[in-house]
Amino acid sequence: MTVTLELTPEVEERIKQKAAEKGLTVEAFIETVIDADVNGQSEKSFQETATVDEWEKALEDFIRNFPEHPVLSDEAISRESIYREREDAQL
Repeated sequence: MTVTLELTPEVEERIKQKAAEKGLTVEAFIETVIDADVNGQSEKSFQETATVDEWEKALEDFIRNFPEHPVLSDEAISRESIYREREDAQL
């Protein structure tokens, strides 16, 4: 079977890069991708394939790069400020 596809230049470039990474021609790469999908063996997600070490690294990266929330910072809220507001409300 012969199929003709019109791809955007961006998609074409990504396919070429993926094929090169796997040491395949573009045609062979596309055939393996289609074959894997048709046979239910398409690429599995990180959650399905990650090792314990990969999970730990992903969690550490997430924690390290998580933006600080201003309400949770020490400068934004203190024990004194909480009780001062409470005392002011009681007066």
